[in-house]
Amino acid sequence: MMSPRPNSDDRGSSNFRHTPLQILHIIASFLRIWSVYSMYRYLSQTGVSVILFIFCCLVPSSILFLLLQKPWKGRPLLNTQMVPSVINGGITALYFILWGKGLKSCGPVRALLAEYSGAVLGVLSAVLYGRRGHVWKKVGGLIAILASFYFLSQGWATETSSPFSFKDSLDAELRTEQVLGMKEMVVPLLAGILSALRRVIARRVSLKITLKRRLHAITITSATCFLFPVAMWDLIIGSKSSSSVDLPFSAWAFLSTTLFGIILIFYVDAMAEERLHMVFSSPRHLMVAGGCIIVMEMVYKMDFSLIGFIICSLILGFGIYEATSLDHGRKDTFQKPDLSNGMLGDELQVSSLPT
Repeated sequence: MMSPRPNSDDRGSSNFRHTPLQILHIIASFLRIWSVYSMYRYLSQTGVSVILFIFCCLVPSSILFLLLQKPWKGRPLLNTQMVPSVINGGITALYFILWGKGLKSCGPVRALLAEYSGAVLGVLSAVLYGRRGHVWKKVGGLIAILASFYFLSQGWATETSSPFSFKDSLDAELRTEQVLGMKEMVVPLLAGILSALRRVIARRVSLKITLKRRLHAITITSATCFLFPVAMWDLIIGSKSSSSVDLPFSAWAFLSTTLFGIILIFYVDAMAEERLHMVFSSPRHLMVAGGCIIVMEMVYKMDFSLIGFIICSLILGFGIYEATSLDHGRKDTFQKPDLSNGMLGDELQVSSLPT
């Protein structure tokens, strides 16, 4: 008779307990996006090689991950865990290269939102393994995702090219510069798909957070090793025209990318996935990132259209929800074991995460 009240109280208390974690996730996301903007400013103003910059950030990151996680201690890692982690390092290295080049060519707004293109893996899994009745729903979400990226490529998030701009007289050259086209968006979109793929591989190898952290240290270290010959080749063959240009905040770009963009965001995202059940390619994560992007665009005084950005984000969030969400009936079945057995409910929720 009195069962509904304790359930509501439990929900309220659980939400209250998760409030500090949610605040921590927002702060970490803001710091990570701040590091992205500092990296973009540094790369665009100095012309430094993207590969060299990322490699210089991965070297201290891999050392810190190894010192913090110490994968050589504890229970020995199996070959079935080591080999996928090393392969995942190669995928991670390719992801960093494509994402950095997409950031430099397309700007922070397009590069950050393109990271959510990994939601297309949810559509692919639904087509291959899902029910036929749910395929069209996933395809509709895919169409919405592609439409949002098309609008971003046409400059809807910029004041000079947005159809919602209130400026009457705009330079035609500025309009053509902000309109990139889908061909230029391919690089950051591929980076977003690779980012989702490396998360899927890491989740398939291990669902335990402690083991996942140890394997992530191996992944980042192997990514650094994969990137080493490419960085050395770029150092020898690449142009050195930007060597004489030095920014006063170049140290901040390196430190913020290393500490916030690689190390801190991994631990916070892992915490959000485990405690808050918030994966990267989700509308909730997009909402947090969108708010941080709006703040940074205003702080850095970028060419930014608030209305166009919100419309593109809403379309992208709707597409992600349709492409990655489970059926409502299946969600109810997942929630029932959670009330009786917390461990079983957590396993079901984690195993069903799309990307």
